[in-house]
Formats: sequence, C-alpha cells, structure tokens
Amino acid sequence: MIRLNFLLLGFLVVFLLRSGTQLLLSRLNIVYLRRHGTTVPELFRDVVDGEKLRKVSAYNVDSEHFHMGATLADQGLFLVILLSGFLPWLVKIISQWNDRQIIGGLAFFAIFSIATSLLRIPFSLYDTFVIEERYGFNTMTVRTWISDLFKGVAISAILGGLILWLLLTLVVRAGGAWWVWAWMVAGGFEILILWLFPVVIAPLFNKFEPIENEVLEHRIKALMESIGLRVQGVFKMDASKRSKHTNAYFTGIGRSKRIVLFDTLLASHTEEEALAVLAHEMGHWKRKHLIKEIILLEILSFVVFYFASKCLDWPLLYQTFGFQKPIAYVGLFLAGVLIGPVGYFAHPLESAISRKFEREADDFAIDLMKTAEPMRSTLKRLAVDNLANLIPHPLYAWFYYSHPPLVERISRLKREATGGFRDFSRSVK
Repeated sequence: MIRLNFLLLGFLVVFLLRSGTQLLLSRLNIVYLRRHGTTVPELFRDVVDGEKLRKVSAYNVDSEHFHMGATLADQGLFLVILLSGFLPWLVKIISQWNDRQIIGGLAFFAIFSIATSLLRIPFSLYDTFVIEERYGFNTMTVRTWISDLFKGVAISAILGGLILWLLLTLVVRAGGAWWVWAWMVAGGFEILILWLFPVVIAPLFNKFEPIENEVLEHRIKALMESIGLRVQGVFKMDASKRSKHTNAYFTGIGRSKRIVLFDTLLASHTEEEALAVLAHEMGHWKRKHLIKEIILLEILSFVVFYFASKCLDWPLLYQTFGFQKPIAYVGLFLAGVLIGPVGYFAHPLESAISRKFEREADDFAIDLMKTAEPMRSTLKRLAVDNLANLIPHPLYAWFYYSHPPLVERISRLKREATGGFRDFSRSVK
C-alpha cells in the first residue's frame, strides 16, 4: 500500500511543480506568439511574407498545444501507475514466476516499457499523420511508420536489455562498490553507441549515399583538408522519405565520424549555404564540443549512480511506494522516479551550455568561410523550410532552446562579420 509521508509529499510537490512549469512555459510561448507573431521581424522580411508568417504561427501554436497535451497525459498516466499499487502487484507476480533478481528486473522493465510505449502510440500517430500532415511536412507512409516502430522496439530491446542486464548483474554481484563499476560500464556503453550509431543503427532507418554533386563534394573535401579534419565521408540521407524538414549533422567518433546532409537540405539550398552548414558542424568537432558533452555527462552520471546506490539501501523509499522489501531492480526504478522531476530543472543549464557551443560553431564557420552571409542566408532558409518560431518567449527560449533564437543568432552573425575576422590559424587549432 502507498504510504503518505514526507517523501511522497516531497516527490508529488516536485513532480507537480515540473508539470506546472512546463504548462506555464508552454502557455507563455503561445500567448507571446499570438501577441507578437503578426509582424515579420525585419531580418526576415526578404523571405517571409504575411501569409507565411500566419502559417508559421499556426504550426507552432498547434505543435505546442499538442506536445504539451501529450506530455501532461504521459505524466498523468505515469502518476496513476505509480500510485495505484500496480507496480507492487507486478513485482509480486514476477517474483512468483521467477525470484531471481536479474531475470525479474529484466521482466519488470520490459513490461513497464511495453505498456508505456503502447499508450504513446496514438500520440505519435497524431503528431505524424495529423499535425505534420496538416502543414505539409509528412511524407511518411503508414507502412514506413510501422516499420520504424518495430525497428525502434527491437533496437531498444537489444541495447536496453543488454545494458540493464549488465547493471543488474553488477548490483547483485559486485558488492557495495557496484555503482562505480556500473558508472564505468554505462560510460563505455554510451561511447560504444556513439561509435555504432552512424555505421550500424542509422542505416537501418535511412539510406546514406555519397553526395552526387561532384563540385560540391570537391569543395567539401578542400574545406575539411584546410583544417585537418578527416571523416569517413560526407553523406546524403534520404530524409525526404519521412519528412520535408531540412537539417544536417555531424555524428560518430573515431573512424566512424561522418557528416550527414538531408537530401531536403541539398535540394533547397545553394552550394555556399550547404558549405556554411558543414563549416558550422566542423566547428563543433574542432572545438571538441562532443568530448566536452561526454565529460559533463559522465560527471552527472557519476552523481546519479551514487544517488541510486543510496536508494537501494533506503527502506523508506520502498515502503513509500508500496513495496514490502528492498529489491535491487525496484530500487533502480524508484531512483529514476525521484531523479526525473528534479533533473528537469537542470534544463536551463544544459540549454545555456548548448547555446554557447552553437555560438562557438557559428564563429568558427565565419572564420572558415571568410564571410557570414552564407550562414545567415542558410538560417533564414532553414527557418522558412521548417516553419520555425521566429519570436519565442524569452523565458521559454532561455529554458528550452539548445540554439540561440533565430533573430538573435542572425543578428549576432552580422555583428561578428562587421567586427572583422579573427586570426584563422589560431581559431582552428
């Protein structure tokens, strides 16, 4: 039976505070967009007219409403499952079937994951085939959606099951220092996934082919050679199979490094703009942003595993949520339950670090291209292609945005360019 005590009350306060903050920020953003979204920002007047602005506003309002509703529904369902006594009942059933901690833990997390995933399917379908379809983005067929779903489930089951088995094995057999070993194993696993993703996982969903424009390919290679950057290749991804959104990204580590351009981006952008996007992505690598992110993640992970180790030996935690005795896999689950709502409030710090990295990558692109104009025109075109919100609420952007808001970002590029270029030889070391 669930016990109403200071721990449960504290959890509920933080949980509801998170939901309230999400709802408030979402509402602020929608009201701000409706109030100020009738005038095209001066920087975008050459690419956005009144009709396009209305479409931008409508898309962002609809998306914000839907995703906020989906988030609250997901959190409400989770709270019902957590407080209804279903989980202690599930553990009892699993224990009667198999009382081994590792097998029981795998079964527990598998059942919970399947149940929550099934309940999220209607939201995913609505997002893809109603919201994205309404605004002309969706190109995915139902068959492709189902295929992606099964592939995603299979990959999650294999990789998630493997890491969970390793963690549970360490909890059961490694003694009091299990969390240190688990932290190291989890860190190694994350790096392995970073290496595997571009060469094993991503090709299961998309085709990656060399870009067909030989002139552009030659210019890309010359750009990379100028800064001593070696990658496995520059690839075009068939993003148009699923969506008309445009993007590009740098992925992989070691010999699996590669640059990926959406075919939608190559179709709608000039060579100079494509090169500017690449220069920005190269900036992330040369500034070692991925390495810095991994280091920060490992520091945070160390703290999380230490906290989890304390939770496993805390009888009050189990009793509060209706469990009769400490069980290792339940302790891991409940540690995640407590960390989740608290971790949400670290989002502004995470966003601030990401925005800093983006500004550094922009600066690098200016230095490398010797001009800011291609990057500025690229950002404008990306904004139009993706119906990006041009005027987010400042508090919303501060809390969530991993990139500087577009108007701010383009204005900064203009200031950086007019301020003169830095010593290129120093900027790429």
